[in-house]
Amino acid sequence: MPFTKTATILTYEGAAAMLAAAIAKAREINVPQCICVVDAAGHLLAFARMDGAFAMSEETALAKARTSACYGVPTGGIAEGVDIKLAIATQGRRINLFGGLPVIVAGTVIGAIGVGSGSGEQDTAVAAAGLAVIPGAASFD
Repeated sequence: MPFTKTATILTYEGAAAMLAAAIAKAREINVPQCICVVDAAGHLLAFARMDGAFAMSEETALAKARTSACYGVPTGGIAEGVDIKLAIATQGRRINLFGGLPVIVAGTVIGAIGVGSGSGEQDTAVAAAGLAVIPGAASFD
């Protein structure tokens, strides 16, 4: 039984490229956003609060990214009722708002992006633009 393994990680450079692509998409749709990119453990790698973005969306964007990294799925898909129970049980760290997407490469979650300050559809579109720059990353169209 092996005691170590080689792992793919999301680098700062990858996170910065995701952030830049997400900002470009937010500008294209004219919706200022808060954007967070985290590693697989949910630790923040890159963040931006664009001019005009709702300041409190920083917290929801980070929660979306962390939730997506932890569960390996896009946010927003948990059944109503269960989502509230999970939010309470995790003291608000588990969030079910649209706008969080995991970065999955070769079947392994290596990070996530969370976006907030627009509608759920806008947040998800901005997150998808950030995700698209990572070679081999799964997409969630």
